[in-house]
Amino acid sequence: MVRTLRRWSLWLVLLSSCAAVARADAYSALPMATRILVEKSDRRLTLFDNDRVLRRYRVALGVEPVGPKQVEGDQRTPEGRYRIVARNPRSDFFLSLLVSYPDVRDSERARRLGAKPGGAIMIHGLPNQPRQSPEYYAKTDWTDGCIALSNADMMEVWMLVPENTPIEIRP
Repeated sequence: MVRTLRRWSLWLVLLSSCAAVARADAYSALPMATRILVEKSDRRLTLFDNDRVLRRYRVALGVEPVGPKQVEGDQRTPEGRYRIVARNPRSDFFLSLLVSYPDVRDSERARRLGAKPGGAIMIHGLPNQPRQSPEYYAKTDWTDGCIALSNADMMEVWMLVPENTPIEIRP
């Protein structure tokens, strides 16, 4: 009995090790994005490996998508050049990547307007606790200024985008 139990334990360890190696090899074989481009007018996020397009995704933006983010609460998605500065697997949305907004120019612009620039701009999936139908999230700009994807698309982006990846958000 003990011998059989040891043999099964050995097999489980061996299988677990093989699975871990296979996952690591599969992950390292993925092409990693070297930059991200968001084109607000087209509702499109494109991942690049240098000049080669890796993937394209449809996105939802802030409720007021036209124009750059000016101040906290304006529900606009920023425009400019930023970086991905953090990853959050436990956000209120299905995964999230934090964008380095606001930068010095954004903060100065908001200060001149007598307001705060806002923050916590992310690329993320759908809310973990949806308040609308799936059709609403698929067809509407619904965020407070973030860039939202379907959960399936967000999973791909999560795997392909390392921290410190540059992101350009165009009008």
